[in-house]
Amino acid sequence: MTELGIFCLLYFVLIRLAMGKWTSTFAGFWAAAGIGCLAVRLLTAYLPEWLETVVWFTFSVAVFIFLAVEIRIFSELLNKQEKKCDYLIVLGAHIEGDQVTNSLKRRLDKAMQYKEKFPKTRIIVSGGRGTGETVTEAEAMKKYLQQHGIKESCIEMEDQSTTTKENLAFSAAMLPDMNCPVGIVTNNFHIYRARQYARKLGYQNTCGIPAGCSRILLLNYAVREFFAVWKMWILG
Repeated sequence: MTELGIFCLLYFVLIRLAMGKWTSTFAGFWAAAGIGCLAVRLLTAYLPEWLETVVWFTFSVAVFIFLAVEIRIFSELLNKQEKKCDYLIVLGAHIEGDQVTNSLKRRLDKAMQYKEKFPKTRIIVSGGRGTGETVTEAEAMKKYLQQHGIKESCIEMEDQSTTTKENLAFSAAMLPDMNCPVGIVTNNFHIYRARQYARKLGYQNTCGIPAGCSRILLLNYAVREFFAVWKMWILG
C-alpha cells in the first residue's frame, strides 16, 4: 500500500510536468489516492488483525472490479478491422479558445487518415461550446479539417452536444437511417463507452475508429474512464 501511495503521488507530479499545470483533467485523483493509500497503510498498523484483514479483502475486491472493467474498456482495441463506413462521427473534446487540443487533434487526424482510405465517407463533427471555449468544438473541428484539405461539402456539424451521449444522440439526426454503417472516432480509451451509448441509442451498425492518446496520460484516462463507465451503467 505504501508503494502504491508513493506511485500515485509521483504520477500526479508527472502529469503536472507533462501538462504544465496542476489542474489537468482528473489529475487530482492521483494526489488524493496517494494520500489515501498512505493514510490507510498508517491506519492498518493500529487496527486489530481481523479488521486489517477486512481492509485488505475490500481492497482486493476493488482491484478485481477495476481490472474487470478495464478489460472491457480495452477489449474494443483488439478489433483492428477497419470496415467501410458511410459516415464518421468524430466526437468532440475540450478546445482552448478556438484551437483544438492534443486529444482532439488526434481524433481529427485519425478521421482524415480514414477518409484517405475511404474518400466517399462523410464526416460529422460533433461538439457544442463549453467553458473556456470561444467557439463550438464542432466549428473548431471543421476549421481544422478544412485547413488540412477536407472539402466543406464533406463535413456536417452537430454543435449542440455537451456529453458523449448527446454527441451520438444529436448526430443521429444527420444519418439517413440507424442501419447505415457508422464509424465512431475518438481516443482509444473512450471507444468502449462511446459504442455502448450508440447501441443504447439505436445505432445498428457501428465500428470504433480509435485514435491514440498521450502515453503519459493513458493511465490517467483509463482510470477516469473506469468511473465514467460505471456512471453510464448506473444512470444509463
